[in-house]
Amino acid sequence: MRTRISLVLVIQSDSSPESHHTNSYYAATTIGLRSYPKFKESERCDVCVIGGGFTGLSTALNLAELGYDTVLLEAQRVGWGASGRNGGQVGTGMHWSQQELENKFGDEQASKFWNITELAKSEVAKRISRHQIACDFKPGVLATAVTRKAAAALEKNAIYLQEHYNHAAIRYVRSDEVSDMLGTSSYFGGSLDTSSGHFHPLNFAIGLARAATDAGVRIYETSPVRTYHKKSDGNSVETNSGAEVRARYVVFACNAYIDRLRAKFSRYIIPIESMIVATEPLSAKRASELIRDDVAVYDSKFCLDYYRLSADKRLLFGGGEAYIPNLNVDVARTMKRRIIAVYPQLTDIRIDYAWRGKIAITTSRLPSIGRLYPDVYYAQGFSGHGVALTNMVGKILAETIAGTAEQFDVLASIPHRPFPGGRVMRWPIHVIGMYYYALADRLMTRSPG
Repeated sequence: MRTRISLVLVIQSDSSPESHHTNSYYAATTIGLRSYPKFKESERCDVCVIGGGFTGLSTALNLAELGYDTVLLEAQRVGWGASGRNGGQVGTGMHWSQQELENKFGDEQASKFWNITELAKSEVAKRISRHQIACDFKPGVLATAVTRKAAAALEKNAIYLQEHYNHAAIRYVRSDEVSDMLGTSSYFGGSLDTSSGHFHPLNFAIGLARAATDAGVRIYETSPVRTYHKKSDGNSVETNSGAEVRARYVVFACNAYIDRLRAKFSRYIIPIESMIVATEPLSAKRASELIRDDVAVYDSKFCLDYYRLSADKRLLFGGGEAYIPNLNVDVARTMKRRIIAVYPQLTDIRIDYAWRGKIAITTSRLPSIGRLYPDVYYAQGFSGHGVALTNMVGKILAETIAGTAEQFDVLASIPHRPFPGGRVMRWPIHVIGMYYYALADRLMTRSPG
């Protein structure tokens, strides 16, 4: 099977002010979407959270449950960024395998990372259940291998997690079984984790926001923050309206949209865009022929594909990593080529929705969590592994503000380097590197058939 280089150059098109969600399948199928007021009158509070995605919403909700008077400021709409546009995979672990984490940080620290990421999945499940969030959660994530080497690595990792972390929910899947599960001969093997799952991310964000407001959080939308200043008696956060929040604590939960607000943070991340499409609804028979067990899927390429079925049997298919500067990329056409590379039988499929979304990556592709000052926190750079972890990090940030910082210290211990090249050259340098990996994907990927 021939594969195409999937690195696409795209301008960062979400920089202009918006007042609505992008035209995605998720936005078209929201449940209980609310509008929150614009921040117009200055206020005082215990904590000001900047950002209305998973990290910010989870932080605010947990703070309110701990008794903190909390204001959340969102520049656009709740869940407007990556939280409302992503592939919806609630996965296990981080970007690195546990053995890689052990080699870098030692067994004890790696075990602490594992415990946090396992608790992250439980935190998502707890919120869905407690707040009755209608987000179509379904169990199961299948990692697939596009090379024999990747298949061997997946098998090794599955066995290692079973034996060293008592993770019985994962198992290696041979190539013939993967073909039966997915209706394609594109893969050399895989690993299935039934403790992971997938859901409608925007509806989950909407549910978190509802729970937060019910707990007393004051959420303001279309309220971009213009400036932040450290004051002798606390912190000042000013929005574009001129209204100010004076807060004892501030949490920056902006992720890929931090650049203009705090340049110091932005040195450590690069925002990239991933593209997703939703097909027409499929018959039950055709849907089961594509993904027999209704699990989410992702592959082992550096510029990976990820896909799953929606509740109404559409194929949601994402992939690629997009940069600058072509505004007119045809997302539907680009992604249909990727779909056909996996499923040649889908040449006739209709694309109903096509959209892009930014994620923030770090140089290590591990999350960047820390303090700017003793009373100012940040969390960013989840690098495509944030759906579950952001919700746990929100809980951890709230607990840290309340005086329990053990888990915060674990995550804050991860060292991070700024991207090379400074503000001017870091983009060109990174794009050149990405072309290398995209070419490697093309050269290494072969059909097992």
